[in-house]
Amino acid sequence: MDIVLSTADITTVPADAIVNAAHHALRGGGGVDGAIHRAGGREILDELIERYPNGAPTGTAVWTTAGALPASYVIHVVGPNYTVGQRDPALLESCYRNALRIADELGVKTLALPAVSAGIYGWPAQSAADIAVQALRGTATDVTTATFCLVDPRLYKAFQKATAAGE
Repeated sequence: MDIVLSTADITTVPADAIVNAAHHALRGGGGVDGAIHRAGGREILDELIERYPNGAPTGTAVWTTAGALPASYVIHVVGPNYTVGQRDPALLESCYRNALRIADELGVKTLALPAVSAGIYGWPAQSAADIAVQALRGTATDVTTATFCLVDPRLYKAFQKATAAGE
C-alpha cells in the first residue's frame, strides 16, 4: 500500500472512502467529525442514527454512504480519548485495522484518513503517527493508497518521521 501525506482538507480529497474520527455516539461533533458531517450533509447523520442507534465502542469502526463528499463511503472509527485516560495503543491501532477490514469488505482501494485521536482527543502526535503507519503497514489489505490528510504542521511532521522509519 502506498501511504501519501497531504495537507488537504479531508472533505475535499477524492477517495473511495473517507475515514472519520468519530465520537462513540456517532452523532457528529467537532474537529474532523464535524467537518465530515457538515460537508457530507444530513444523510450521513440520518444513516448513523438508523443503523447505529447505540453508537459504537472505542476502537471499532462502522460505515455509511458519503453524502455530498467526494467518496462512496465514510468509515467512522471511534478513537480513544487520551485526555480522559484511554491510553491503550491497541485501541488506536484497532481503529485503523477495523477501517481496513471494512474497506476490504466494501471493495475500497483508496482511503483518505485523519490522524485519529491526535486532535481534540489529545493523543501525542508522534505516537499517533507511529501507531497509524505501523497498523497500515502491518495489516493485509486490498487498499492500494492511503492518504493521510494532516492540516496541522505538527502532525504532518510526525507522519513524515513515521513513514520514513519503515522505508
